[in-house]
Amino acid sequence: MLKNIHPALGADVLHALRSMGHGDTLVVSDTNFPTDSVGRQTVIGRPLSMANLSAPQAIAAILSVLPLDTPLQNSACRMEVMGAPDEAPDVQCEVQAEIDRAEGKPCPMYGIERFAFYDLAKKAYCVISTGETRFYGCFLLTKGVIPPAGA
Repeated sequence: MLKNIHPALGADVLHALRSMGHGDTLVVSDTNFPTDSVGRQTVIGRPLSMANLSAPQAIAAILSVLPLDTPLQNSACRMEVMGAPDEAPDVQCEVQAEIDRAEGKPCPMYGIERFAFYDLAKKAYCVISTGETRFYGCFLLTKGVIPPAGA
């Protein structure tokens, strides 16, 4: 255990989050996402796991240490529902609430078409699989910066 670190953040996930740089993206995926095949194509070359958590729980833990990029960028993205791109399933609404809570203000997610999402996921820094069983529980987060003290 570490002080002031969310207990759901294991060593591998913490190492990946710390190693990422400004503008790097990570995938938080549901149980139906091709985690292994896509994860092997990412920067770290293997999938990571937070399998005991739902997507909203995993994102809350991740955002307890990871700054999101500025709202001017696509810093938080969701996989669009096929045939209904503007529809936001419950899992996406719950994740949106966690993002807004972590940022302290509304930070709307952008939708990405399913197959475009897969293509972007292959270029990500890492894929973190969750125990999320609901459809469309897949998200991209882009790392931002932490300004120096007094800035």
